[in-house]
Amino acid sequence: MKITAFILMTLLAGIASGQQKPVTGYAPVNGLKMYYEIKGSGEPVVLLHGAFMAITDDWRLWINELAKTRKVIAVEMQGHGRTADIKRDLTYDNLGDDVAALLDYLKIERADLVGYSLGAGAAMNCAIRHPEKVRKVVSISAPIRRDGWVKEANDAWPSFSPEMFKGTPAETEREKLNPVPGSFPEFFNHIKAAAMRPYDFGADNLKATKAPFFFIHGDADGVRIDHIAEMYRLKGGGNTHADMQPRVESRLAILPGTTHVTLMDRMTTIVPIINDFLDAKPPKQ
Repeated sequence: MKITAFILMTLLAGIASGQQKPVTGYAPVNGLKMYYEIKGSGEPVVLLHGAFMAITDDWRLWINELAKTRKVIAVEMQGHGRTADIKRDLTYDNLGDDVAALLDYLKIERADLVGYSLGAGAAMNCAIRHPEKVRKVVSISAPIRRDGWVKEANDAWPSFSPEMFKGTPAETEREKLNPVPGSFPEFFNHIKAAAMRPYDFGADNLKATKAPFFFIHGDADGVRIDHIAEMYRLKGGGNTHADMQPRVESRLAILPGTTHVTLMDRMTTIVPIINDFLDAKPPKQ
């Protein structure tokens, strides 16, 4: 009986600490075999990583935290991690459509979307192109058009090369996971082309979305502060005194002393405010 009780306690401790194994699979969407992991139970939320990331290390910690109260569907987008690249431009339209197709494949009618950087752009664009599939959006450090980045960020890309990433986790982790060995240089060029290609989701399109948005940024994350304010205003924010009139459902958070990269270190701050946003009921009118 003591052994049985010990085993039970160990299993319960593992579950409580987020050690239970996720359900994994590959979804055939739009020519991709998109790798995904599902963990937790509750309302579905799709978690979308940034460029050069995969479901490893820090990102898995985010999954574990969110999965304490939700059904988290974490994906590896085109060319990332265990998802092989294909001969298709890496565009926000394509990435957003992939998310919608994944939800169809998993028979999930509607979900919340949480994205970081490249993944945030995919989440926003999915909400614009497939509004019926998106309940709420959390956008962490992404603009709705290319000139939303500060000039220095856009000007840096022409000088970037695959060789600069040799030996970094972006290259070594992908080499471990990706089904096509040695494909990092071609994949890098896909990312570079995406970063340099002009894009604009459209201010009117963002304004017309029904899903509430939560824009989360660092105060030095490379997205222009005036552009952040523009996005928030397009969703009805920044123009009300919520002590005197109904507040809007969309939200804005700017974390002090935080860059684009170090936003990933602020999980203990960001996850609770994400949960609060996703749990929030529409304000009384």
